[in-house]
Amino acid sequence: MNDECISGPAGPERLAALRAELRRRGLTGFVVPRSDEHQGEYVPTSAQRLAWLTGFTGSAGMAVVMLDRAVIFVDGRYTLQVRAEVDVERFHPLHLIDQPPPRWIGETLAEGDRLGFDPWLHTADQVKALRLACERRGAELVACPDNPLDVAWTDRPSPPKAPIGLHDESLTGRSSAAKRKEVAAALVAERIDAAVITSPESIAWLLNVRGGDVAYTPLPLSFAILHGDGTVDWFVDPAKVPPGVAEHLGSQIRLTVPDGFDAALGRLGRDAKRVRIDSSTAPAQVEDRLDSAGAKVERGVDPCQLPKACKNAVELDGSRAAHRRDGAAMARFLAWLDAHAPGGQVDELGAADALEGFRRRGANFRGLSFPTISGAGSNGAIVHYRSTAQTNRRLRPGELYLVDSGAQYLDGTTDITRTVAVGNPTARQRRHFTLVLKGHIALAMAVFPVGTTGSQLDVLARRPLWSDGLDYDHGTGHGVGSYLSVHEGPQRISKVGNSIALKPGMILSNEPGFYKVGAYGIRIENLICVVEAGTPRGAEWPLLRFDVLTLAPIDRRLVDVSVLSEEEVGWLDAYHARVRAEIAPLVEPEVAAWLTTATEPLRPPRSSRARGRNRP
Repeated sequence: MNDECISGPAGPERLAALRAELRRRGLTGFVVPRSDEHQGEYVPTSAQRLAWLTGFTGSAGMAVVMLDRAVIFVDGRYTLQVRAEVDVERFHPLHLIDQPPPRWIGETLAEGDRLGFDPWLHTADQVKALRLACERRGAELVACPDNPLDVAWTDRPSPPKAPIGLHDESLTGRSSAAKRKEVAAALVAERIDAAVITSPESIAWLLNVRGGDVAYTPLPLSFAILHGDGTVDWFVDPAKVPPGVAEHLGSQIRLTVPDGFDAALGRLGRDAKRVRIDSSTAPAQVEDRLDSAGAKVERGVDPCQLPKACKNAVELDGSRAAHRRDGAAMARFLAWLDAHAPGGQVDELGAADALEGFRRRGANFRGLSFPTISGAGSNGAIVHYRSTAQTNRRLRPGELYLVDSGAQYLDGTTDITRTVAVGNPTARQRRHFTLVLKGHIALAMAVFPVGTTGSQLDVLARRPLWSDGLDYDHGTGHGVGSYLSVHEGPQRISKVGNSIALKPGMILSNEPGFYKVGAYGIRIENLICVVEAGTPRGAEWPLLRFDVLTLAPIDRRLVDVSVLSEEEVGWLDAYHARVRAEIAPLVEPEVAAWLTTATEPLRPPRSSRARGRNRP
């Protein structure tokens, strides 16, 4: 998968070159998002415009460049990282949520100003907010036919051309034809003729293909139009599609060069088709082209999102198998870490490399699912920290080490965070860790009625921290794909409102945390899947619960047992017993011996009641 970096540091000459191009076009400013045409988390090197201009490498952000000032917006995960990577004298950092770009634009622009944007890099919803902010100031929002930053970026790389491969039905559980028939039927039931699919994840799922155009996620960057008869027009570079793949796809999937996308949108308009687009993810240019061509645009959710999120039995079995292999790799890594870290022999980069090495030994491994977060001491308090040669530090006794990592396997995607004590932890570290653990357990043990959303459950993970006046500035859980994106919608667990009900087959993370800036970070993350819990006698609603997929020890040395209830102790002991039973047979005797010690019960179980309500 593509994992290149842009060349050279983001020096002042890049900002100067962009401003020169803005003056040439008569623009007062320009909006530079982190996104590409597909609004994906990871973008190819050729689309890393924000990183090229500012140096910021986080997964969410936006800059607004005026002729006399510039700002960069990031969310709470990146408030420390942005100051480490960006020259804040040139780009003043602002909080993406507390002071969103439209508000800043509405407070900054003057009457007659012309603010440019690239309509391929913003959704229609985003453009609407930007335009309203401009109009309130008497300014104009200008759609640029080509991106002025691309003119300034003279050595911009070419778009990726990674080969596309088939993802076998033995791994997907369903044929592409069956998926297309189901999704198309749902569209027809709503009297919709076609859907424009702009998400590469949805296209990969729908067609049972995978690619390598971006880092960490096996995606073929492309667009598609799904018609009501189940056929698909797929707009993809033919150089990326090997002959065998094209033949296997069959005649119902028509391969077309990307330049044909605009004409196809025009035909939908000329034929007066009712067309579904997801206005939260589709480029504004797509909606504008359909509108101008006369199509009847129906704004709604990407029709592939929900069926993709609800994994079938084959996908869930694959995920469990992938997590067993990943658990074996984690056991080997944690045993290695315990042996070497206390003596000061391990640094952040070395630990990340070692973990990747253990994973590479597992069957079906295809790469990491995101850049490993390997943070020692105060670096662990940076939520999305990425160690570099400049920031790399050794793991020192008395400190905490946080490692958030995951892998892509042919049969599943993993994501796990463990916080480890190096040497003897302090009482304060243990209390904070145990409060995070209490929230993690509360969510893992939740039983809830059908129709419940993730935002309704979020408080369970935060309540123990709130009792001490503490919190964390990120979501509690995100969806996870099946050998696809490690961050998948539409489901999530967050304080941010979400109307998507949790359904059986959805995989999510459970990752509360606490971050003591300048001292340490704590996060405990397992992946969980939604399963049916049955309907108790006399109940009015069928119930759901979570089944834990991740299999790795939670550091007992950091647990203050006096803070846990008997039920919570029972959950952790039962979870560790399961980890020991499933992982010990997969690892070497010396690792199995370490695992036995790492998963010893906190208290000897007194009855089966100590195992808790749910399968951990």
